[in-house]
Amino acid sequence: MKYNFNQIEAKWQKYWADNQTFKAENNSEKPKYYVLDMFPYPSGAGLHVGHPLGYIASDIYARYKRHKGFNVLHPQGYDSFGLPAEQYAIQTGQHPAITTKENIATYRRQLDQIGFSFDWSREVRTSDPKYYKWTQWIFIQLFESWFNYDTNKAEDITELIKLFEAEGNTNVNAACDDEVENFTAEDWNAFSSEKQQEVLLQYRLTYLAETEVNWCPALGTVLANDEIVNGVSERGGHPVIRKKMTQWSMRISAYAERLLQGLDTIDWTDSLKESQRNWIGKSVGASVAFNVLPNVTLSAVEGSHTIEVFTTRPDTIFGVSFMTLAPEHDLVSKITTPEQKAEVDAYIEATAKRSERDRMSDVKTISGAFTGAYAEHPFTKEPIPIWIGDYVLASYGTGAVMSVPCGDQRDYDFAKHFDIPIPNIFEGIDISEEAFADKDNTIIANSDFINGMNYKKATKRVIYELEQIGQGEGKTNYRLRDAVFSRQRYWGEPFPVYYVNGLPQMIDTEHLPVELPEVEKYLPTETGEPPLGNATVWAWDTESNTVVENDKIDNNTVFPLELNTMPGWAGSSQYFNRYMDPNNDEAIFSKEAIDYWQQVDLYIGGSEHATGHLLYSRFWQKFMFDKGYVNHDEYAKKLINQGMILGTSAFVYRAGGNIIELKKGNKARSFVKEIKFDKSIFIPLYYNEEEDSNFKDNLKKYMSSEDLEMLNSNPKYSWIVYNNEIHADVSLVNSSDELDVEGFKNWREEYKDAVFLDENGEVIKDNDVYKVRRDVEKMSKSKYNVVNPDDIVRDYGADSLRLYEMFLGPLEQYKPWNTAGITGVYSFLKKLWKLYYSSLEGGQEGVLKVTDAEPTKDNLKTLHKTIKKVEEDIENFSFNTSVSTFMIAVNELTAQKCRSKAILEPLLILISPYAPHIAEELWEALGNTESIATAPFPEFDESHLVESTKVYPISFNGKMRFTMELPLDMSKDDIEATVLEFDKTKDQLQGRTPKKVIVVPGKIVNIVG
Repeated sequence: MKYNFNQIEAKWQKYWADNQTFKAENNSEKPKYYVLDMFPYPSGAGLHVGHPLGYIASDIYARYKRHKGFNVLHPQGYDSFGLPAEQYAIQTGQHPAITTKENIATYRRQLDQIGFSFDWSREVRTSDPKYYKWTQWIFIQLFESWFNYDTNKAEDITELIKLFEAEGNTNVNAACDDEVENFTAEDWNAFSSEKQQEVLLQYRLTYLAETEVNWCPALGTVLANDEIVNGVSERGGHPVIRKKMTQWSMRISAYAERLLQGLDTIDWTDSLKESQRNWIGKSVGASVAFNVLPNVTLSAVEGSHTIEVFTTRPDTIFGVSFMTLAPEHDLVSKITTPEQKAEVDAYIEATAKRSERDRMSDVKTISGAFTGAYAEHPFTKEPIPIWIGDYVLASYGTGAVMSVPCGDQRDYDFAKHFDIPIPNIFEGIDISEEAFADKDNTIIANSDFINGMNYKKATKRVIYELEQIGQGEGKTNYRLRDAVFSRQRYWGEPFPVYYVNGLPQMIDTEHLPVELPEVEKYLPTETGEPPLGNATVWAWDTESNTVVENDKIDNNTVFPLELNTMPGWAGSSQYFNRYMDPNNDEAIFSKEAIDYWQQVDLYIGGSEHATGHLLYSRFWQKFMFDKGYVNHDEYAKKLINQGMILGTSAFVYRAGGNIIELKKGNKARSFVKEIKFDKSIFIPLYYNEEEDSNFKDNLKKYMSSEDLEMLNSNPKYSWIVYNNEIHADVSLVNSSDELDVEGFKNWREEYKDAVFLDENGEVIKDNDVYKVRRDVEKMSKSKYNVVNPDDIVRDYGADSLRLYEMFLGPLEQYKPWNTAGITGVYSFLKKLWKLYYSSLEGGQEGVLKVTDAEPTKDNLKTLHKTIKKVEEDIENFSFNTSVSTFMIAVNELTAQKCRSKAILEPLLILISPYAPHIAEELWEALGNTESIATAPFPEFDESHLVESTKVYPISFNGKMRFTMELPLDMSKDDIEATVLEFDKTKDQLQGRTPKKVIVVPGKIVNIVG
């Protein structure tokens, strides 16, 4: 029998599917173990070889745990709502559901062919109404809840209503909007129903509010901060601006402290936990109120205004020389003087085009505008100018800062740039060149009642004095903002919400799911409404409790439904719990299921989700815990971030050029225009541009006639060449980095007439080559460096792919893919096969040569050191070193000519988690009728590694002549006697009596004389 991996792998994949080999039970006498992967978004491109890395690691661990006697839950599904399918629908008109279904079919085929041990009976799809019914259900639970700081948990909104009815809200310690008016019980009971609903919206854990959002006009939707990279949308690279919109939000900020504290209870990677700590951003300091001084030019503005700031350095309050507001701050339009309005408005418009991340990271650009208004210092009563600056964010703190240039470098740079005074409040410190921010070595000066105090004493005293005058208090602040939960998209979970007189009402849970309606177009409406505004059947009939036609809306019994959909993270925030009981139509999961599975034991996924999915899902889990639905307020005990498999990109260089004008004796030059070529000209990375070269003359042949005429018209005009780096499809490049030029021309329409030149500008002929530049970077369809696992599985087999991905290096590291390297593990698998089957023996090919022969000591030693190392490696997630261990073991057993079933059978169990197909095939060949998947993991026996003998070098006059294997416990005298009686010793002595015999037990024997 030959090692026909394609046939073997297809056979066992069918066997596992037909027999539901990996189906987990919701109750079992076995201990449970829950292994989870971050489920994929099914893109149209399918998987590349980088995607399975984490899946292979989790699959090895899941299979290992089954061998160790656990009831393993290892599910898989699809995060199937997403923007790409919607963009494709906009371009083609094809419904996103059709695109998604086709993409899932591709993913399923690719996942199956790699041999993952998923329990597919539990598959979920976030776009399936049967699934998002429960996403809608959780949204309703959040809407019907509030966060009680006294009990530090979420409670039912009916409890809050009881408090309002009994005592108003003065003593309610709740997470709520910033500007909630106080009211008594009498006031509450006198409020209209609509007024009460408006008040409750200020307390609910999911609520409607006008918020600053990241708006992407090209995509027609709001984006989360983690969906923006370098100021543009992550998908498509479109500009993003800041604007105010009425949106659904989640009050995640109520859980900020618990999210921080919970990190200490879970075994997640330190870097990921640090990312979440920084994102939550806990700061301890003081809240300070600065009163805005009245301005006679602002007669249209009634009443007084106060600017509240949060500072971690209240000890520096006497160093405040200006205030800075975020350009989006509500007060800006109210306090800006007429003289400054034009400058301020222009600055606000410019700032709206920059993302928050861009503004936070850009520490070099200094910009701002003076409002013309002043605030009053709470202690000195001096006027302080109020500026706006984009380094202050409306979403962090109060959107305003008291600027202390002597103690903060950004304030210092701002003050220097705009010539604002920089008072020095630090004793013995020179601030002529930079700010002083070392609070631990601070002694305060020029600061009235805190002179001579250190940071800690001064901070306490300032907070006390602020409280005395009613202009501040000690406070803990968090950077974490409430999460915007609305998206202006079609392809997402519909909200279970309808509106009565503009106020949101929840649809009863018994009528869920509210399914996405059909729409004619997937773009926003002509009036700017989200795509659901195109639906003609999108109204809620409160009598029939069904969705009906829009023309039936009467605002009496039929009302309009919410037009936004939920964000991408909604469906992934509880999927790990839904997997426990995915086919339950009556509840998100049964009590029996959650009581049995409890938590995810091992979660593997990318670190890029640290401040997105992994934070939001922890928030939802804590909420579900508060409401008594789950048993733990953290859902994953252990989390590992796999690294990334990088692609090796190929680059070609398209020629470009500029016409320049030479000035001042040809030493200076100025740009005139960019040169246009008649076609795409590709040149080498390094080309010969010396005076004696024909390179530029040859390239000139392809210059447009207009540019050529301009160049010849003025003797001061010259031109320079540059090259534009362009990705080429790696499939068009051979192992010697040579480009298939004709293939490249046929690859894309724009390159069909391309010309390739050598370093001298000569056209490359058929027998010449064009060499690309290679570089390692992220594997991506847009970089044309993707390697399809289908090709690897076809040519080398799934087991080779699995082993190679693990062999590349430690799981958490980044490592480049090199297809040529897979031949090593493929050769190993063929060598493993030959341990069991002869290649040519007795004239027959493929004869099984495993016998019942007793294993030798060397056989047992090899097996048990392999058991020990592999078990240690798997437990420590050091999968790469296990592959090396397998190679060593097979080499040793081959050299030992091992045929013993007692050795070769347990060896298959060790290899099975990594290369399950070949393991199953050989397991069956040894006479086993059940799958290897649940065979007990071999027990390590240390006695086989304990040496009972020692190979002694036998030397004569210091020169080693031969070796002897002797028992380790043999006495010195017995060693000497045995050696002297040995035939080879007698041959060396030739009848002579040695003068001396030196014996060092366990080391050497040296015969002198």
